[in-house]
Amino acid sequence: MSGHTENDIIIAAPLDLVWDMTNDIESWPQLFSEYASVDVLSRENGTTTFRLTMHPDENGKVWSWVSERTPDREKLTVTARRVETGPFEYMNIRWVYSQTPDGTRMHWTQDFAMKPEAPVDDAWMTDNINRNSVVQMELIRDKVEQHARERRTASVTTD
Repeated sequence: MSGHTENDIIIAAPLDLVWDMTNDIESWPQLFSEYASVDVLSRENGTTTFRLTMHPDENGKVWSWVSERTPDREKLTVTARRVETGPFEYMNIRWVYSQTPDGTRMHWTQDFAMKPEAPVDDAWMTDNINRNSVVQMELIRDKVEQHARERRTASVTTD
């Protein structure tokens, strides 16, 4: 068995702003509530390799891993994968952006499998990712929409 999740949200903001804010990896600790820090390790041929460190969990454990992320601005997609897989056999993520009449749709697909010795199974992790993705997407939406409002206000006052 393996895990698969798909989640999306509409963000009432221009696609360029959504793209720029969500692909600014260094700002992720301000965009996501779960990340304590991001350390960019390398940038080569359009791929960024970075370490994500989460805030401590309910047991005080700090989770950290290395991922690779490759955006394709022309196709409005991002592919990512965990390099240090931790409890996962593999974890692959795809972000797809599209313009809609109401703003920008951001769609996340995650495909993964847990290692046999992992403390949780694929079904548990699927439920966990689905719950957390909704929370994180709503936070991102709110922050990007706030930034879009501030930009519009600044634009009006300087015109």
